[in-house]
Amino acid sequence: MQDTEAALDSEACFKLKGSRVTMTILELYRYDYKSFNDTLSSTVSSAPDFFQQTPVILSLEKCPADNFIDFIELGELCREYGMIPVAVRGGSEEQLLSANVAGLPSLPPASISTRSPEPAPDTAVAVREVEIEVPISANKVITTPVRSGQQIYAPGGDLVVLAPVSAGAEILADGNIHVYAPLRGRALAGVKGDDSARIFCQSLEAELISISGNYKVNEDLQGSLWKQAIKAELEGDQLIISPL
Repeated sequence: MQDTEAALDSEACFKLKGSRVTMTILELYRYDYKSFNDTLSSTVSSAPDFFQQTPVILSLEKCPADNFIDFIELGELCREYGMIPVAVRGGSEEQLLSANVAGLPSLPPASISTRSPEPAPDTAVAVREVEIEVPISANKVITTPVRSGQQIYAPGGDLVVLAPVSAGAEILADGNIHVYAPLRGRALAGVKGDDSARIFCQSLEAELISISGNYKVNEDLQGSLWKQAIKAELEGDQLIISPL
């Protein structure tokens, strides 16, 4: 029996596995062909290589429900500039139907506001004390250089890198990122939506830095703080970079 199962396993042509990937969100506030094309062209021209073959999720959560969106047209525009729409998130019933017709599946909104039910009056509630084990912090420390093509992720905590991060490398953390050396690759902090996450590095030479989905690419970073020790943090939706 074991030999038969092994043979079947060896003959399998695929296997489904869960994975964690970083996705770009295109947050749509309204759609009309000219405005979208002009804005997309301007955005991509600042870093054309960064957006090539980039899968994106179209977020409709801030788009008016009555705004008609031609997703076939929108998808063609995105692909013209290197972006590949893979799904939509949020949106009205009509918008989701239009997206499905264009071959785009729908994802649930990023956050759904829920209200806890109020307890019924004069109802006795039994309370039992429960001891909860608090997990140890999942901070990760890297002591060797992060080379081109490598991806290092610190789930549930901070990432501390004590060596250079090369161009073409990617470091990610649910919390903060600390790089005590030149940062030349990509650094993405607060990848699960932590707006309080920060990025610290000794020398800013990055291809991209991002906090909770708000990012700046290489061309945006080459200002007075280029190759300087910096701190990056969010103020509202703005990614602010300041000297250490």
